[in-house]
Amino acid sequence: MSPQAPLRLHLRTAVIIPARLQSTRLPHKMLLAETGKPLIQHTYESAVDALRPEKVVVATDHPSIQEAVQNFGGDVIMTSEACASGTDRLAEAAMQLPEFDLLLNVQGDEPEIASSSIDALIKLMEENPSVNMGTLATPIREKAQLSDPACVKVVLDQNGKALLFSRSQIPFVREWDDAVLEADPPHFLMHLGIYAYRRDFLLRIAAAPRTEIEKLESLEQLRVLSMGESIHVGVVNEASSGIDTPSDYAAFVSRKLAC
Repeated sequence: MSPQAPLRLHLRTAVIIPARLQSTRLPHKMLLAETGKPLIQHTYESAVDALRPEKVVVATDHPSIQEAVQNFGGDVIMTSEACASGTDRLAEAAMQLPEFDLLLNVQGDEPEIASSSIDALIKLMEENPSVNMGTLATPIREKAQLSDPACVKVVLDQNGKALLFSRSQIPFVREWDDAVLEADPPHFLMHLGIYAYRRDFLLRIAAAPRTEIEKLESLEQLRVLSMGESIHVGVVNEASSGIDTPSDYAAFVSRKLAC
C-alpha cells in the first residue's frame, strides 16, 4: 500500500503587503521608481503572479502610497500611522478582510520574492493544519552573508521548526572550513521576508507586547518564539533579499534594467 498523501485543507488566503512611507536608511523607498515602476508595484506584481492566493492587497499608512497603488490598479487598505510594526499593520488590515482564513505578510521591500515561494508557503500551511505560523528560508552559500546583519539567519530543529532567528552568524563555526558552505542539507539558512498566519493566531500575536530579544535584534518573529510558540520553516531555492539601503536599490534597478 502506498503512503497516504498528506491531508490538504483549502484555506482562503489573502496576501497583505505592509508598506509604510517612512524608512530610516532609504527614505520613501516604496515610491522609488527608477525602473519605471514604484518599488511597491514590483512587490505587488510578484504576489499577484502566485496561483494560490485569492487576494493581494497593500496595507499602508500614507495617502501617497495609496495613490501609487491605485494608479497601477492595485488594491489598497489604509491603516493607522500608529502601527509599530508590520505585524500590527497586517493585523489591522486583516480585521477588514474577515472572510480569509490565512493571511500572508509579504514585505513591501521584497520586489523579487518568487511567486512560487508564496505558493509553497500556502501549501505548507494547508498540509500542516496544526501549524499556526509559517515562513521560508533559503540556503546561504556565500561567507559574506554570514556576517551581514541585513541577512537574517535561522536555525531549525529536526522537524523544520525555528529554534532561533538572528542577525548574527548562527550556527557559529569554531573551526572554519569553506566546505561548510557547500553542505547538503545546508548548515546556514537565510530567512526570507514572508510569513503566513492563521487568523486567530495573527491577532493574538499582534496584541502581545514586544519582548526584549525582539527589541535587541529588531526582529518581530522573535516575539513568537519568546512566547513559546512555534514557527514552521519551509526551505526553498529561490533566494530574494529586501531593499534596505541605497546600494540595495541601485543593484535591484541594475538587475531589472538588464532584463
